[in-house]
Amino acid sequence: MDEVTLEMIKLLKTRTDIAREIGEVKKNIGKGITDESREDNLRNKVISLGNSIGLDESIATKFLNFLLNESVKVQSAIKQTHLSIFLKAKSLEQQGEKIIHMEVGEPDFLPPQIVKDALEEVFDKGFLKYGQVKGVPAFREALVKYVSKKFNVNITQENIIVSPGARFSIFTAITTLLNPGDEMIVIEPAWPAYKDCALNAGIKVRTINTTLEEKWEPSLQQIENVINSNTKMIVLNYPNNPTGKILPEKLQDNIIELARKNNLYVLSDEIYSQYAKKDWKSILSYNYEKSIVTQSFSKSHAMTGFRIGYGIANTKIIEKMAKLEALCLTSVSEPIQYVAMKALEADTSNNTNTVQNRLNILAEKVKEIGLDFEIPDGAMYIFARVNKEGFDGVQFANSTLERGLAIAPGEGFGNYKNFIRISACQDEKTLIEGMNILGNIMSEKQ
Repeated sequence: MDEVTLEMIKLLKTRTDIAREIGEVKKNIGKGITDESREDNLRNKVISLGNSIGLDESIATKFLNFLLNESVKVQSAIKQTHLSIFLKAKSLEQQGEKIIHMEVGEPDFLPPQIVKDALEEVFDKGFLKYGQVKGVPAFREALVKYVSKKFNVNITQENIIVSPGARFSIFTAITTLLNPGDEMIVIEPAWPAYKDCALNAGIKVRTINTTLEEKWEPSLQQIENVINSNTKMIVLNYPNNPTGKILPEKLQDNIIELARKNNLYVLSDEIYSQYAKKDWKSILSYNYEKSIVTQSFSKSHAMTGFRIGYGIANTKIIEKMAKLEALCLTSVSEPIQYVAMKALEADTSNNTNTVQNRLNILAEKVKEIGLDFEIPDGAMYIFARVNKEGFDGVQFANSTLERGLAIAPGEGFGNYKNFIRISACQDEKTLIEGMNILGNIMSEKQ
């Protein structure tokens, strides 16, 4: 047994070295990290070998998933995302440079006035102590009323967990509901945190690549083709970051039905729901017992720095998530929970109008420049393709920083090297200034 184990470790070292070399080659030729077709081919070989030697298919493919994830980890070290550009932009600002931020989804307007008032009164209200891990009961009850009215569903306090941003609810859902070696489906382009959380937990991500030509819509067949005995979850994010896409209702209905049929968890990130420009249907409306919906105050109430969000699911799922949250942070800050509870009373419809108007302005400027894109159904971004031979979004995003403009490379959202994401989170004057800089750069590179 020891000899076999030691030989496996030696082979693992050899495989890791090869993966690192392949990663450098991929970087140099502009190829994405994950190659689904090659992985599928290898998966079929592993299954065939397992069958011939009498090894259970699930065990064989789970072991393969561990190996594939190690390759992704090695090769992801060289990947750059919108956060990479954001951090570089912040560093330049500290050096005195002026940067127009169109790389992150952070509204430039202030939270509602009631938030400021709540910050001033929270001390006297006594929300200053350790709290329940699921959240302050009064806040959770306020969320019950808010969610029930907004999404026309019936839930209780036990269906809600408060978290430090929606990101943490996503992390706890993936980490507690799935086991190492399990598989999770992500429809790309997608916010990179889904894959990053899965990779951290030893979960293998199976990506569904959508295209601009198909209006960013996955086919049901694409999803069916990647489901196997190890598949445990599918992630949905609509309105989508970065494309702004909202799925046709019939297609979304079919995806949920497919999830039911295969007993999959559905993790639905709905933090951009306030910025939907067309009919949109929450996953909560399906009343599916294996669904988890995440929401946040970051976009809807412009409270990014407050780090406050929440998850909605059945009580068994919430209990699992709560155990990990308690382990990681005891409870979310009570003062922040009070402030968020008061924020629920605010009318944020003007935020919606502001972002949608800015998105319309941005779309017109992108058309003028001549980039290819699909008019977004919501959210706060334009995901545009640059039709230039050899265009590299990462190199381009780094170069625009030198001209005072921060944009996000498409590579951070999947295998979209020739795309960029542009955020509509600045005032009209600043947006136009930023787009003029982008237009000038693009014309220079003709």
